[in-house]
Amino acid sequence: MVSRILLVILLLKLVASFDNEFIFHGFTDANLSLNGLAQITSSGLLMLTNNTKAGLGHAFHPELLHFKNSSNGEPLSFSTTFVFAMIPEYPDVCGHGLAFAVSPSKEFAGAMPSQHLGLFNTTDNGNSSNHIFAIELDTVMTVDFHDINDNHVGIDINNLISVNSSPVSYFDGKSGGSKSLKLISGDLMQVWIEYDGMDMQLDVTISPIDAPKPASPLLSSKVDLSSVFLDDMYVGFSASTGAATSHHYILGWSFSLNGDAQPLNLSKLPSLPYQESAKKKSHLLLTIALPLAAAGFLLIPIAAIFFVLRRRRKKYGEILEDWEHEYGPHRFSYKDLFKATKGFKEENLLGFGGFGRVYKGVLPSSSTQVAVKKISHESWQGMREFVAEIASMGRLRHRNLVQLLGYCRREGELLLVYEYMPNSSLDNFLFQGKQPALTWSQRFQIIKDVSSGLHYLHEGWEQVVIHRDIKASNVLIDAEFNGKLGDFGLARLHTRGTNPQTTHIVGTLGYLAPEISKTGKATTSSDVYAFGAFLLEVACGRRPIECHPSVEVPGLVEWVLGCWKTGTILEARDPVLGDEYVVKEMELVLTLGLLCSHPDPMARPSMRQVVQFLEGDAPLPPMSADALITSTSAQGYDECFDDFVISDLSTTDRTDRTFSSPFVPGGR
Repeated sequence: MVSRILLVILLLKLVASFDNEFIFHGFTDANLSLNGLAQITSSGLLMLTNNTKAGLGHAFHPELLHFKNSSNGEPLSFSTTFVFAMIPEYPDVCGHGLAFAVSPSKEFAGAMPSQHLGLFNTTDNGNSSNHIFAIELDTVMTVDFHDINDNHVGIDINNLISVNSSPVSYFDGKSGGSKSLKLISGDLMQVWIEYDGMDMQLDVTISPIDAPKPASPLLSSKVDLSSVFLDDMYVGFSASTGAATSHHYILGWSFSLNGDAQPLNLSKLPSLPYQESAKKKSHLLLTIALPLAAAGFLLIPIAAIFFVLRRRRKKYGEILEDWEHEYGPHRFSYKDLFKATKGFKEENLLGFGGFGRVYKGVLPSSSTQVAVKKISHESWQGMREFVAEIASMGRLRHRNLVQLLGYCRREGELLLVYEYMPNSSLDNFLFQGKQPALTWSQRFQIIKDVSSGLHYLHEGWEQVVIHRDIKASNVLIDAEFNGKLGDFGLARLHTRGTNPQTTHIVGTLGYLAPEISKTGKATTSSDVYAFGAFLLEVACGRRPIECHPSVEVPGLVEWVLGCWKTGTILEARDPVLGDEYVVKEMELVLTLGLLCSHPDPMARPSMRQVVQFLEGDAPLPPMSADALITSTSAQGYDECFDDFVISDLSTTDRTDRTFSSPFVPGGR
């Protein structure tokens, strides 16, 4: 009888252990709960996302696991390891990453893609009621979440602001030092996540697939999960894409509660698609080459083929110099862009401005919509430096910046490739009668979007970027009516710690800071001045300087100043809005527009302060209308400066005018 009881106990423990641990070498027969873009491929790969923009995917073990000690309610220890790969649609331009997650639910209602990784949204991020623990493998730097860079591992607890994070690297036992890894390289990597419930110690380790598990973890933190974990939780993965896309794959996964996860047998893992493709191509090459070698008498058909290929090569011919190889990840083939735009036909023309025309295109390899701008560059000097700048700007990542995806050079043309903005420009809504008309709430959100993007350019990236042409026609609107700052052709990159100034007077009249007439140099403060003009432009529905104003019509700044002095500043609002606006928000925007437009650069706020004012995190400083009017009158434009700027704009070297009005009808 005793032996039977012991046998039953042993079987129960054995069943419990099976419930608390599992291992997958590929997922062909795996019973996983999938939603969103997630699917199991025919080769057994768990694919969380594909090249769908702004998509998300979840894959979770279908059964609840008991994560707490029944006797004292403390979290149990757990261990997991998995092999993954991220393959971006374009090299160096990737979706937002993936995360291993422990969650009370395998359904994430309302979760958002992009920087939210398919786990949270704008309203629930940071809520303690989420009860979500995650390890993020993040490939985009999101300023709002205090990300350290665009290639890091982070520990997330109910929040995408990580409690600890580190750039991706591993300890190499052979060299005795740390080596960097690039998450979006497309290479296979393995992650180990180990949590000691008694000591509350969490270790996260990563390494390339061909290296043993490093002796030292990448992240090691004391983490109390007792209030995070419920009694029963699900484990699995979440991934997302944004404007840039990528395939997120899991090849193998092992998990254990109250024990060490079983090691993965790497030889049993399925192959990635490009690995399979390489094998097929090699086999296909042998299959074709041998018959061709035996069929030498078919020289005439072969010669005809060569003739056709030569014509095709000429049709799709590009300029590719040796120095451009280092920028390969940002380069598109002319053939792909030609096909994407249907041969740059007029029916695909979105608009023109500056030095080029802009065409809508659909990339044949991914069905991704893009905007392609063709610019003449035959007489340009410094092409190498300019392409280097394009490559640098292609690394800028912010939800409120239009993504520059890359470039191509062919004969006398430079082609720039951007993400496509379906709602064109803000200028079209304000001044061209594009419908539906923007509400005040939409305008105010777009203002905050642009301020966030400009703050990132000035302070959030590794280099200072001065935009130099902020205006409504350079603000693009996406499908959800979010504002994105575009047209970086007038931008210059400046290493931090140096004098962030430039020597060319370029920009648009009405947005140029008065000090530029004396120095000829742009700074972050002159960007703030242009942003002030933009604020008034959006709130008032008027351009800073009318094309053919009558003598009686003052400039926009002077007009709003006059209304402010008489206590009727709300009279300056766009009459199209009627009474459909929020008084405090309108007053804030108009007053802040005046402050940013102050003639004295030292009196203007920084973009960090502007963001705080707009978000209500700081009050506006006191201002005197009389003093501001006096200053404005004393430093107004004179005719000789207007003539100088107009002349300079007509002769400025094309390097400074490159990205004018991307894919916006009407242009500059």
